[in-house]
Amino acid sequence: MHIRPEQSTDIEQIRKVNTAAFPTDAEANLVDSLRSAGIKLISLVAEENNQIIGHILFSPVTIEPESKIKLIGLAPMAVLPDRQRQGIGTQLVNEGLKVCTQAGYEAVVVLGHPDYYPRFGFEPSTNFGIQSEYNVPAGVFMVKELQPGVLSTVSGTVKYHPLFNDAW
Repeated sequence: MHIRPEQSTDIEQIRKVNTAAFPTDAEANLVDSLRSAGIKLISLVAEENNQIIGHILFSPVTIEPESKIKLIGLAPMAVLPDRQRQGIGTQLVNEGLKVCTQAGYEAVVVLGHPDYYPRFGFEPSTNFGIQSEYNVPAGVFMVKELQPGVLSTVSGTVKYHPLFNDAW
């Protein structure tokens, strides 16, 4: 298995991974919509024997009041159900964080499981005075500094691309 950037020939298989991994098509539709909107995305796939078995997507987010910090949001991350709990998601997240750092992003936010993402260094965003635009429990909205200390002078509300609101 190896992790690599998404290619145009992967789109159909990426959709299949997302529809298989989630109870509705919302995440798959969101990925397709963000891609179609021409947003600069970081999209990686886990591939094995020419089959996509996992996918992770990062898209730019903003913080209000406006800050010059370069933030990106992780969502969604999916692995085929019969391949879950085999470390594929871990490899996708780790590689994705490396690519985000190389792309110049300073911090990553995620709305996700509070028992999963802390292993990658994510902390509750409230530790930094940062909140989600969505009404979610504090422990499920997390942030990871890619540049240590970058969040020390930042606080506010993270805003996702409006297409996220259309997805739900």
